[in-house]
Amino acid sequence: MATRSRCHVQFETTVADIKLRELHDIKTVIGIEYRHGGEDQTIAIELDDLVIVTLGSMTEASSLGGMDAAPLLLGKDDGGAWALWEKLALGRPEFGNPSAFADHIGETKWLCFTTTLSDRTFLRRLGELTGNVPGEGGLITFPDSNWQSIVVPYQPHFIGQPADVAVFWGYGLSVDKPGNFVPKTMAECTGREIMTEILGNLHFTNDETAIIDHAICIPCMMPFITSQFLAREPGDRPGVIPARTKNIAFVGQFCELPDDVMFTVEYSIRSAQVAAYALIDLKRKPPAVYKGKFDPRVLYKAFRALHDIHS
Repeated sequence: MATRSRCHVQFETTVADIKLRELHDIKTVIGIEYRHGGEDQTIAIELDDLVIVTLGSMTEASSLGGMDAAPLLLGKDDGGAWALWEKLALGRPEFGNPSAFADHIGETKWLCFTTTLSDRTFLRRLGELTGNVPGEGGLITFPDSNWQSIVVPYQPHFIGQPADVAVFWGYGLSVDKPGNFVPKTMAECTGREIMTEILGNLHFTNDETAIIDHAICIPCMMPFITSQFLAREPGDRPGVIPARTKNIAFVGQFCELPDDVMFTVEYSIRSAQVAAYALIDLKRKPPAVYKGKFDPRVLYKAFRALHDIHS
């Protein structure tokens, strides 16, 4: 007889702690403590239950602004992901070191923004400048800008996007520098001021009023967005299956996958595959990591590109 699996997704829920029993130096999950609807609750974990935990969060404590409001810079106390990892790792070095990734916001924060346009002037002017139609040019970096790059995707970008509406996205890495056209740091800027800076860099100032009057720019401050790239030591990222554990696995960007490259969808998926296969003792392995640096064809193409050889 076939069995059915059931998945229950519960929103507005914060996992506060994973309760562990330690017996004969083996750690086993026996409960999940969480908060939902203003109440603290517990899920009892049976002997044949398996627990998969996503460690940390690149998007924890993200904050949205608006056309006339700058986003706030929040921290790890404004969410639950880092607090959960800190509790798990306390006194358990095999569970990693969240401090290596969560306590350096000055090095990991980004500001991105999404702009919705109800007028085609911006896209028309950008096409005239670059020779690209939306979706063709990829990332557009302003080399003289103190802030940012933008990306104009193929339109419509979203399902159901009206024909007279366009969207584009951008980001800034140096968010604490003043703009070239707005005398404020990017972190302090509203959506209107970010659009003013973009149009200044593109020399679209003659159309500035018309474009901004038909734009909604929403800035988003992300304090941990590049935390997975920080300098770290062996053990700071725990293994997918931590040493001396029985029914728990870690997945996401902050567990260790040898030879793989984080900040990719593949990394998160491969960590989940490793976790699932190991926990249920399935004799399978995830697809091997592609190592292009050992491919002579890739090396040859890279050499030609670096030396500007086109013929």
